[in-house]
Amino acid sequence: MAYGKYVRRMPHCLECGDQIEYGRTDKKFCCEDCRVKYHYAASRMSKTYRRKILKTLSRNYSILESLIKADTVSMDLADLVPMGFVPGVVTSYRRNGKHEVYNCFDIKYIMTATRIYSIAKIQNLSVILQAGTETKD
Repeated sequence: MAYGKYVRRMPHCLECGDQIEYGRTDKKFCCEDCRVKYHYAASRMSKTYRRKILKTLSRNYSILESLIKADTVSMDLADLVPMGFVPGVVTSYRRNGKHEVYNCFDIKYIMTATRIYSIAKIQNLSVILQAGTETKD
């Protein structure tokens, strides 16, 4: 549709790709159904991603816990990765002097480019967590 020298460019629906023929020029969906489908799919992808991360964390935790039970305090990453360990997925990280300390829930370890060592459970974590949630009167 042209008015003088200006040409109005109509947008396309983000869900189905059809051209939106009426409404505001910044409209993103052609109908309510497309809007709902688009946002439902986005929400589903987000939940799937979170579920995948939690599954990976759980696997890492199980592997680390089995190492602790076997009294293993260090292991090569080349041996851990085939077991299903994913080095980049952790619950927390901090630099302690010249070491990088990683946590997978209540298990801490130091990781270098080729090895993890000092694998240990954090003692009295429940006491630490309870102290952090108490409020001062």
